[in-house]
Amino acid sequence: MRVRPVLRFLTVAIVLIYPLAIWLGQGQLEPRYLALLLLLVALFRLSMVKSDRGWAWWTGGTLLLFALTLWVNAPLPLKLYPVLVNAGLLGLFSYSLVVPPTVIERIARARDADLPAAAVLYTRRVTQVWCVFFAVNGIIALITALWTPALVWTIYNGLIAYVLMGLLFAGEYCVRWRFKRRHHA
Repeated sequence: MRVRPVLRFLTVAIVLIYPLAIWLGQGQLEPRYLALLLLLVALFRLSMVKSDRGWAWWTGGTLLLFALTLWVNAPLPLKLYPVLVNAGLLGLFSYSLVVPPTVIERIARARDADLPAAAVLYTRRVTQVWCVFFAVNGIIALITALWTPALVWTIYNGLIAYVLMGLLFAGEYCVRWRFKRRHHA
């Protein structure tokens, strides 16, 4: 059995259940113990990624939140992790707009290496839409971390944000399908 797929699965699983785990753990465990989830995510990522600068910054940010939680033993640094995730994805997608190919174009070229110019422009627009999503989602994650009760933070970051992301994926899929029919028919 290969270790990388298992680590990738564990990392994704921890990130997906993270808001619920933080909410359930509040009042039961000290924040410094809940911060071990952040440490696990950082360690799993370090073991999977060799020398990717983007992941290094992201992992460094995760370790910083872990260290802050240990130091202050308060839940706020734990609640900032979704903000970090959105900031990291916004940075990645924005950087790809400045230094092409865009993230979405790379994904599209993995399926079809010969993209027409219209498709490249379309992938650029989709990347811009994701940038707006990550910016708005990150701001809402920050607001919920700073000024709302723990349950509101959990519901938004553990459910609503994922539903919104799924709706954006589904909406983009429908638009892409229409785009392909229009440009390949």
